[in-house]
Amino acid sequence: MNIGVVTRSFPEMSNKEAAAFMAKNHFTSTELCFSQTDSNFWVYNGRSDLSHLTSERVGDIIDIYRGAGIDVTAIGVFTNLMETNAQELEQNLAYFERHMEMAAAYDVAYVSTECGFLPGKRGIQLDTYESAFTSFVETIKILTEKAEKHKVTIALEPCVLDIVPSAKRMADLLHQVGSNHLKVLLDPANLIANSSEEDMFFYLGKHIAYFHGKDRKVNDARGRIVGDGDIQWERFVKLYHQHTEGIPMILEYVNADNAAMVRDRVMQADARL
Repeated sequence: MNIGVVTRSFPEMSNKEAAAFMAKNHFTSTELCFSQTDSNFWVYNGRSDLSHLTSERVGDIIDIYRGAGIDVTAIGVFTNLMETNAQELEQNLAYFERHMEMAAAYDVAYVSTECGFLPGKRGIQLDTYESAFTSFVETIKILTEKAEKHKVTIALEPCVLDIVPSAKRMADLLHQVGSNHLKVLLDPANLIANSSEEDMFFYLGKHIAYFHGKDRKVNDARGRIVGDGDIQWERFVKLYHQHTEGIPMILEYVNADNAAMVRDRVMQADARL
């Protein structure tokens, strides 16, 4: 299997240190978030000042990973696409497009995001069940037009905690947006409370850009490392081979102390098939 790890797992490392660690531990791909000690720009569900992150610096960082044999599968954005303030949303979309420009300049196929959320109002609310989703569809349509212009693809990560909480609703979103520049960042932990392993591949298999590798108990709010939750990993890996052979599975929620062990858990599940 093509197993990678997110750069966010190693905020204490420089990019050179993170790339060397990945190579030493036989990781083959990464989701690049600018989260290292020498490129500390990543902000979850928000924005950072990217004025000092020049195109040349982005190219240097990407070359570090590629030079170590690590494929940069995606650049992670993860800004808030559910923002209701029009000016703030416009700035978030501009921030997202800046990441598209980075990806396009250095042949990175995907730019990644969750739906985003308003603090204190995360997820589905009864009074906005339809209207919030409709607004989100329109926001994604704007982004996919920008993605088409830059010749990159958005990898959207649905989650039980957000406005797109199941494989079936994600499939509906893909249908409504109708763009080849929108795919799925499938994190099974984020859907396991609403969708079985089979559902994930049935509804989304042909639309998957890449995977996040983590786990979750069905009734947990927070994810866990692979093997510590309720996902049936042998079943999941079997479906992976049937439907998405070779697509990267990029680990999350690991650190320098346990990343290799978690990688081995995935490989052991694969070996038991």
